[in-house]
Amino acid sequence: MALSAPVATVRHVERIRCAWGDSAPEYVVYHDEEWGTELHGDDALFERLCLEAFQSGLSWLTILRKRPAFRAAFAGFSIDAVAAFTAEDEARLLADAGIVRNRAKIAAAVRNARAAQQVPEGLDALLWSFAPSAPRPRPATLADVPATSPESTAMARELKRRGFAFVGPTTAYALMQATGMVDDHVATCFRVTGGATP
Repeated sequence: MALSAPVATVRHVERIRCAWGDSAPEYVVYHDEEWGTELHGDDALFERLCLEAFQSGLSWLTILRKRPAFRAAFAGFSIDAVAAFTAEDEARLLADAGIVRNRAKIAAAVRNARAAQQVPEGLDALLWSFAPSAPRPRPATLADVPATSPESTAMARELKRRGFAFVGPTTAYALMQATGMVDDHVATCFRVTGGATP
């Protein structure tokens, strides 16, 4: 007589997220594992700065879905590698259907890599110098999340002064949110509460 193995049941746990975090499978992973998590490193922050610029006028979901192709096309977002891109590289990128083919945004990524090379303190230190030091009120809903802040306006101004392009206050604020410089998870989000509800 054969004995059957015990049957295990898996209980599905639903998490309360920021509303946008449930709207697509890619958003669930991005929200739960990346957005609002502190990110450091010159190349890592350069990648995020570039992707936020490419997102301008588009859905972030489009960028998330194309991120592997962006990483391949832009040499893993190595600042030194992208700074060495030539006109031929820019033409190659314009022909790459796996990325957003926008001439101005591609040129800005190359320009920004060259500008990042000139930041004596490093891109990480420069960007993080704009992170707010004082606590901010937690947004109750997405309607309470700002599109810009005084810090993002100052960051954009300083980046432009240093020769960066496609880095307005809204793009700078999105970068700050994505890299944990500010925490805009809404009050009921599990990333704030640490809990889950069945």
